[in-house]
Amino acid sequence: MPGFIALILLAFITVLIYQSVVQIPQGYSYTLERFGRYIQTLEPGLHMIFPIIDRIGARINLMERVLDIPSQDVISRDNAMVRVDGVCFFKVVEPSFAAYRVLNLEKAVTNIIMTNIRTALGSMDLDEMLSHRDQINEKLLHTVLGATESWGLKITRIEIRDIHPPQDLINAMAAQMKAEREKRARILEAEGIKQAEILKAEGIKQSTVLQAEASKVAKFLEAEARERTAQAEQVATEKLNAALTNPQSSSALQYYLGQQYIAAFSKMANSAGSKTVFVPYENGSMISSIGAIKELFDQKS
Repeated sequence: MPGFIALILLAFITVLIYQSVVQIPQGYSYTLERFGRYIQTLEPGLHMIFPIIDRIGARINLMERVLDIPSQDVISRDNAMVRVDGVCFFKVVEPSFAAYRVLNLEKAVTNIIMTNIRTALGSMDLDEMLSHRDQINEKLLHTVLGATESWGLKITRIEIRDIHPPQDLINAMAAQMKAEREKRARILEAEGIKQAEILKAEGIKQSTVLQAEASKVAKFLEAEARERTAQAEQVATEKLNAALTNPQSSSALQYYLGQQYIAAFSKMANSAGSKTVFVPYENGSMISSIGAIKELFDQKS
């Protein structure tokens, strides 16, 4: 009998020793309660506690967790019904707060995020919802972070995963985008035609200016040529007058008139429209002029 009692006492002591040793894995923290009251948080490692009066309260996971936010219907400011879901990343930074200040931690986080999603998206138009997701995520994170701070949590990220408008709205938006693309295409085409007409007008303008400049230069050159011709004729006339005052003027005059007569007759004979050449009745004058020219050359030689 004493041996049996000793055996029972040994077993009891073994159980007490086993219960007094607590091993906590990495990534977890345990809360320690004495007579049901929280006294401290046990970090990862090996710890000794007092059996019977001490016990492990809550086992808190300190690793970052991913929480799926269920989809829900949200009415936008412009009365569009959309279906929204999201995802939240959080971790516990104060195990005692997470264990004793909130019941069912993940459910509480899920509900507060869903409520803030309805509040944030309900104050926006549908176009803003679809084009400002970063602003929505930042606003949700700021709001939820302040609300969950007393729970010993740190919300690292909140992301709106999907926004699903009704099918009729999707079709309307597709038609609107198609109309916008066609409008931009017509505007670009009109701009191209406008630029082409402007360039064409500029080309015509430049061509007209260049033609006017060329005509101006041509008229200037023509006037200059006429002026030089007039000057040459004036010089020739002066020389002719001087020759007439010379005693031998008759020979010079006959030479000049003979030259002009021959040139006019050659021009008339070589004309493309002339089929018949009429010799003047007084062709003796021409022959006499030619003879006078010959005599002049003979005298000079």
